[in-house]
Amino acid sequence: MAERSEATRRAAGLDLDDRVAGELRDRLPLLAERTITAITAEVPSYSGTLTGKMRDKIENAVQIALGTFLQLVERSYGADPSTPLVPAVEAAYALGSGEARSGRSVDALLAAYRVGARVSWQEMSSIAVRGQLPAATVAEFAELMFAYIDELSAASVTGHADELASTGLIRRRNLERLTQQLLTGASEDALLRSAERADWPPPQTLTVVLLPRSNLRPVLALLPAQTLESADDLPGGGSAEELAGLLVPDVHGDRRRQLARMVHGRRAVLGPARPWTQVVHSWQRATRALALGLRPDEVGAPLDTEAHLAELVLSRDPEGLADLRARVLAPLAAVPAGTADRLTETLRSWLLHHGRRDDVAADLFVHPQTVRYRMGQLRELYGDRLTDPATVLDLTLALAFPPRSGLTEVPPHG
Repeated sequence: MAERSEATRRAAGLDLDDRVAGELRDRLPLLAERTITAITAEVPSYSGTLTGKMRDKIENAVQIALGTFLQLVERSYGADPSTPLVPAVEAAYALGSGEARSGRSVDALLAAYRVGARVSWQEMSSIAVRGQLPAATVAEFAELMFAYIDELSAASVTGHADELASTGLIRRRNLERLTQQLLTGASEDALLRSAERADWPPPQTLTVVLLPRSNLRPVLALLPAQTLESADDLPGGGSAEELAGLLVPDVHGDRRRQLARMVHGRRAVLGPARPWTQVVHSWQRATRALALGLRPDEVGAPLDTEAHLAELVLSRDPEGLADLRARVLAPLAAVPAGTADRLTETLRSWLLHHGRRDDVAADLFVHPQTVRYRMGQLRELYGDRLTDPATVLDLTLALAFPPRSGLTEVPPHG
């Protein structure tokens, strides 16, 4: 005789009314449907994946698992008390293996079990209470229910681990190779071959997210299973902490705001969404933003490179921008350094506020008369050039953003 599991041991001591057991069995199809609906709503990794034939297949598996549980409760098995549990455990093991092959984490799988256990118990306990079962029997019923779920989830975890040990490592290496090719701008043909080899269905777009590696796992748990992770760390962009790179599928449009909420407080940098074969451009923009010294918001909002396009465009040729700045500020070389700094600050604000003296004063926290005085000095130094469109354009470009010091370039990936 096979060794008794915790669930079968508890079932041996449970006396469940046949009428209640029959009602539970009649409710299995509806219960399975509600369980899958709750899992897709509450576990992000399953959102949008359990549809069509796949949903029908999983619903049937849930119904079979719950039917096996009722067999334990009704004690409708033969001499061997483990008999009805064997196929359920084998199915749970196979489910874990399949989830590993699909790229979903064991955390997502266990979260699905927790949701399923909660929904199942809500329905079963309602039926038990309506059947006027004694409180002690309901309590034993609950213990049996969760012992059974524990055994199934343990079998799934084992299946998941075994799959990763045998084939998961190979797939992970293929995904790492694909990620490396994406971030080095490999040809579309090479990317398609690598995606097929890695069993990775290409999305419409990919968006690069950079964040401290210590924040990686909590964020990955919230992202789609297709998300790719760069195997190489990046310099910390001004901090001692290494950065990780993620390639997140299909977060263009409104989904970008959802992504920003997911990484809030994680010191993340968001590149633009790009067609998946061109994600190298998202990578380059995100790393360029760090190289410029741009940082996530202190209150926790991520650094969205889409909000810094002007600065990123102007920084494409740092030496050229420095030369332009030196040339347009040459008239200030004749005044003391402190005065030159104040006049430069005033000229920048004057250009950006289109000469509105009160707005410039408010921006600089000075009196409007101070602005008038400084602009008088600048007109003496520049003469008619302050009204020349070409000079105004050069000044606007050169002074659009304060110069950043101590920048460290992020090397190209690979």
